[in-house]
Amino acid sequence: MTRAQALAAAIARLEAAEVPGAARDARLLLRAAAGLGAAQLTPRLGAPIGTSEAQVFEAFIAARCARQPVSQILGERIFWGRAFDITPDVLDPRPETETLIATALNGPTPQRILDLGVGSGALLVTLLAEWPEAQGLGVDISPAALAVAARNAKKLGVGNRAELRRSDWLSAVSGRFDLILCNPPYIGADELAGLAPELRFWEPRAALSPGPDGLCVYRYLSVNLELHLTQSGRALFELGRGQAAGVQEIYLESKGWRVSFVKDMDGVDRCAIVQR
Repeated sequence: MTRAQALAAAIARLEAAEVPGAARDARLLLRAAAGLGAAQLTPRLGAPIGTSEAQVFEAFIAARCARQPVSQILGERIFWGRAFDITPDVLDPRPETETLIATALNGPTPQRILDLGVGSGALLVTLLAEWPEAQGLGVDISPAALAVAARNAKKLGVGNRAELRRSDWLSAVSGRFDLILCNPPYIGADELAGLAPELRFWEPRAALSPGPDGLCVYRYLSVNLELHLTQSGRALFELGRGQAAGVQEIYLESKGWRVSFVKDMDGVDRCAIVQR
């Protein structure tokens, strides 16, 4: 069997399993199984697929048919141009989350950064890599997530500037920070059933939903934010679709914070900027 024949069969299987982007995903997985770069697969599609390559590709396709995300299957996601290790213990960092990075880099350079719910470390590690003089603290309730973040910090060369600590949000945090980042769980419990299987079955539930109220983490942080943000500092929060008005109301009612929003590439208010 040639690679082209294996690819065609895999696309058919993925389409039968109603996997979105079947052709794209099959090509990515075949490239990974073959150990080929982006430009190398097409001219080699006519070559026979080796036994070990075919076995790896079969395992990849079976996992994708079960709706496991490609990033988990391959163990990697490119975020802001860097390759992050990804496991089922952390959220898969998505393109819309890069809105927080772009917004952060469009402001003043901080000395101290706090990432609440650090997960894979995508936000904290990216900004430490972009700002070589900055120091950062990332906290998470999950020891498994902290282990992934530590691995990414070391791999991407910022391990000596990234402190990682187990904390239930701000419970183990002290001091003030020039920039606070948070991509909190913001999906209400009643919305979970409508999520794609890749999210519903494969990503950590606690990182997706805080419970019945999708805004509860924003409320909690609004009460405690002034204890940890410097006078001229900014807090950047990711938002779910349609949550901007609710978040704005929370922070305007909480000691007069100024709130503005940045849209993602789809025109959705994705990042809230909270400052004094």
